[in-house]
Amino acid sequence: MATIKIKQIKSRIGASADQKRTLQALGLHRISEVIEKEDTPSIRGMVRKVHHLVTVVE
Repeated sequence: MATIKIKQIKSRIGASADQKRTLQALGLHRISEVIEKEDTPSIRGMVRKVHHLVTVVE
């Protein structure tokens, strides 16, 4: 299956607890960290939830 690269571009400081848990579930811990995940609807939904903190590098 296809994969997407997700990069954290902003700090989680000031984000809601729910958004912090979403970043943790994605596996993002620090700014400029890039992770690679399968391109599934659930992962896309998680990215959409924290779209202001991350970018998708395809």
